[in-house]
Amino acid sequence: RSKQWYQRRVAITAGRLSGNLRYSGVKHNKVGEAPQDEAYRITDDVEYSITIEEALNGKWVPFKANDVQLEFVRIDPFVRATLKPDTSGNFRVQFKVPDVYGVYQFKVDYDRVGYTHLYSSSQVSVRPFLHTEYERFIASAYPYYASAFSMMGGLIVFSFVYLYHKDSTKTEKVE
Repeated sequence: RSKQWYQRRVAITAGRLSGNLRYSGVKHNKVGEAPQDEAYRITDDVEYSITIEEALNGKWVPFKANDVQLEFVRIDPFVRATLKPDTSGNFRVQFKVPDVYGVYQFKVDYDRVGYTHLYSSSQVSVRPFLHTEYERFIASAYPYYASAFSMMGGLIVFSFVYLYHKDSTKTEKVE
């Protein structure tokens, strides 16, 4: 490539005529529901979408790339997924929320040579199940249920024997 080509590319990039990125339309929601900013529950299926546009010859056009990633971060990333693009510049991904509750962030941090740095962050809470949302009887806990009922049965038998058992008395004749 010629020296003029490089000079032209540097001028276009420095003048922000090309390679300038912007985002809009950040949405996240439970799969199949309307977008929200509320808390999610552990193990929910979540969908995240973002629209990314590129300045090309003075016009904003949909950005085309297949290496944009989303991180679902508490302190460290719990989920890192590649966003899938469509033809209109919308990038989306679906994933399952980790089973650790806390305050998380949806982060898109895109840095590629020839483009401006793109950073988007949204904070959400992830809560545990309410006590009424757990299963009534958990199959893996049946041995514990059996031990609890056997202890109750043992206490009833012990109480019955202790309360209603009479020692036999020896009768001796005194002469």
